[in-house]
Amino acid sequence: MTRTVWVKADATVGDWETRKRRITAGIEAGVDWVLVDEGDVGRVRELGDVNVAAFLADADVVDGDDGSAEADAYFVGKDGEGDGTIDLPEDFAGSADLTTLRRRDDRAQGAYVRVLGTEYEAFAEEAAATADFTVIVGEDWSIIPLENLIARVGEETHLVAGATTAAEAQTAFETLEIGADGVLLDTDSPDEIRGAVEARDAADRETLDLRYAEITAVERTGMADRVCIDTGSLMDGDEGMLVGSMSRGLFFVHAETAESPYVESRPFRVNAGAVHAYVRNPEGGTNYLAELSSGDEVQLVDTAGHTREAIVGRVKIEKRPMFRIEAEVETDDGIDRVETLIQNAETVKIATASGRTAVTDLDAGDEALIYYEDVARHFGEAVEESIIEK
Repeated sequence: MTRTVWVKADATVGDWETRKRRITAGIEAGVDWVLVDEGDVGRVRELGDVNVAAFLADADVVDGDDGSAEADAYFVGKDGEGDGTIDLPEDFAGSADLTTLRRRDDRAQGAYVRVLGTEYEAFAEEAAATADFTVIVGEDWSIIPLENLIARVGEETHLVAGATTAAEAQTAFETLEIGADGVLLDTDSPDEIRGAVEARDAADRETLDLRYAEITAVERTGMADRVCIDTGSLMDGDEGMLVGSMSRGLFFVHAETAESPYVESRPFRVNAGAVHAYVRNPEGGTNYLAELSSGDEVQLVDTAGHTREAIVGRVKIEKRPMFRIEAEVETDDGIDRVETLIQNAETVKIATASGRTAVTDLDAGDEALIYYEDVARHFGEAVEESIIEK
């Protein structure tokens, strides 16, 4: 599921300057959509790169511009049955699709429904059957209608819940352990908008089950092409990346957050290993270190297994002396061996049972933190086949 954050910025919010401030705050925070009146589509396009949804206007020429700018999605329901302006049909069962709400043209892909009572909850469920997007807004924020609709509409529509705070957004994303597909924020607070975006990102992230493997060998090898991954993010002291020569067993390599007598800290960098090695990405696949370039995404992970994504800003490949680290991990089928090549330098550290440890201080018998996944991979994707790596 791809979660989304929307910002409501139609005429009910205020004048254009008020709406503009809200839209700008949303774009700067990284929201996915802005929901405006049709006449503001062109104005939003000038403010930044964001998906624009628009309430269809009643008039041929709308306030704001000439209507020539196209929205990415059009909504109906405002100033109609969806928000109570027009009474609901007496018997709408089986007919409350977008044709009920659509009164002007056939561009509508989304339904907007204020849940004013149980009948509106049922109306939203009917509309969701034919709507690509269904926005539901409770008058007094309540989880019950959202729970009911999450359980009933399934994957028929992209269900967006109205919210006014980041806390409400987080609750919406967590409801029934499934969560809404998106939230529509009705707030002027940049902090609340940023908080909702953070809640979106957290809801989409996985938590990995990391384990320890006993190091059985630490050997000096010759020179190899080593890869430093410089990201566009600052990492904390317990964060790094998962890297290894074998995709099924990836070692936790710390970011260069620690101060050293020899070099300053580089909290945006992970000295990851040799060009042949794998690094885990946010989709749960792997990439070869040699293939990474600016703009790619890699997965950051902390020692508790919490993950987030980071954009690669630069990749530095230089010849350096290397260590080969070999470790054994207990599996359901017995003992498996995993290994990696990593630069011979005291500034390169991996996570062990005793804490952050420089690779130059590693010994056989130490326990290295790894992510183990008993699968084979083909072009970075998990496959059910036998592949021997040694």
